[in-house]
Parts: sequence; C-alpha cells; structure tokens
Amino acid sequence: MKNISNVAVCGAGAMGAGIAQVFAQQNFLVKLYDTNATQLQKAKSIIEKNLAVALEKGKITTTKIAETLERISFTENLKEVQADLIIEAIVEKLEIKKELFQLLAANNSAETILASNTSSFSITQLAKDIANPSRVVGLHFFNPAHLMKLVEIISGAETSAEVVVALKSAMEKVEKTAIVCKDSPGFIVNRVARHYYVESLKALEENVASIETIDALMESAGFKMGPFKLMDHVGNDVNFAVTSSLFNSFHQDSKFRPSRIQQQKVDAGHLGKKTGKGFYNYNS
Repeated sequence: MKNISNVAVCGAGAMGAGIAQVFAQQNFLVKLYDTNATQLQKAKSIIEKNLAVALEKGKITTTKIAETLERISFTENLKEVQADLIIEAIVEKLEIKKELFQLLAANNSAETILASNTSSFSITQLAKDIANPSRVVGLHFFNPAHLMKLVEIISGAETSAEVVVALKSAMEKVEKTAIVCKDSPGFIVNRVARHYYVESLKALEENVASIETIDALMESAGFKMGPFKLMDHVGNDVNFAVTSSLFNSFHQDSKFRPSRIQQQKVDAGHLGKKTGKGFYNYNS
C-alpha cells in the first residue's frame, strides 16, 4: 500500500470541511469536492473561522493558518477528485454513497483508498460491486471533526489489513486517536450512544419532562451537552437517518425505534443550528 500524501474529501458540509482542515493542518494536500459552489464557499468560511478561533486561543500561528489554507483546493468537478485517500462525507443515504464510490473507483487508481465517514451503514455493503473492494473502509470522524480526537476505522468483509495499517498511520500523523472495529450496525460509538438520543426522545414523547429539563439533568450528570442540544448540533436530519438505519439493521428492534417527534422536526426543516431552528431556536 502506497504512502498517503494527498487526500480528497467529498461533501463540503460541516463534517467534510472539518475533515479537510484536519489533514491540511498536518501537511497533507487536500481537495474538497461538492456539487454546490455555494456550499464550497461556505466550507471555506467554516475552515477560516475554525482557524481564527484556534489563533485566538494561541493554538496556531498566522503562518500556519496561511499554509493550511494554501494546501486546500476546492472543486465542483468530480473528475478532479483523484488522491491516495478519498473520504466521502455526503448525505447518509446508502445508494448515493455507493454510486459515488463507483464513480470514484472508475476515476482513480486501483490502490486509491475509498473511505466512508458513514455513521451506521455497512462497509461491506458499500464495497459491494466496487472494483478492488479490499480498499474500501470506514473512517468515521466525530463532530466537530477538527476538535474531536476519536476516529473509528471500520473493516468490511473485504477490507485489507494493509489499508487499515495505512489509515492508522495517517491518523497518527493528523493527531487522532484511531480505534479499529468490525463492520456491525452503528459500529461502537453510535451503537452505544444511540440510546442517549432515543431514550431522551421517548421521555419527551411520554411527557416525562421538558426538553430543557432533560438537557439540564444530563449535563448535571456529567455530559458536556444535553441530548437535544447535541441533536441540534449534529443535525436532526443526520441523527434521524442514523437512528433509522440502526432500527432497520437490527430488524426493527424497538429499542432503536426512531422518534415521531424528531421525524416531524426533519419534515419541517427544523434541523438544528445549521437551519437556525431545531429543538431550540438559534435565530434570536
């Protein structure tokens, strides 16, 4: 497996922007791709804002900021997405991810590592019908990607040991803590954490307590962010999609049942901070 020196990220949302920043700060050349030019500009602004905050906290220099931004290029042309490692961070829909991987595989070397930032989908399913499926792997960052240290490396049924070793090495270079896990629904973190959201939503559905009270209780118990604040931060669309995926992966096990309240939020476009309104209102 060749050494990873350049990286491409597909999807210029908050996660994609954060992942691109992580690699660019540690001397990797990065290409950030999205079909939407406005979203690419927004991603650039997100990265610049993140770096400005780091500067205020004395964690980075102006020289380092300039070098980081210089290493990132932006494109709407999928044909330009060629790299040693390509990470998809697009919408959490299996068929769209599979279609993207097929296009990327056709446009890159057979050795290019195709990694998914999926929260819950099977890496084995993503690799199916992809040329050289041994290079398909899960690389799951956590939000916000530029701050959270943990990364899950997920091996599918066909993923080669060489690919895992290459990613572990890359994660060390970008100062992340990588854990390797098997391809199972939700992997480790989302499988364990799902009930933080699901049970909180059930408590709300049953009028046990208000959103504010549940958040305050969980924060007083030691959680940095209450479940409803966290769902707004992650995005209710993303959170709902992951819960739905796990519910189906576990054959409709009731403990993973998606919430009608959260589905209503998604249907109304109340996705959280990114839309200005979710369980809380961020426009005031």
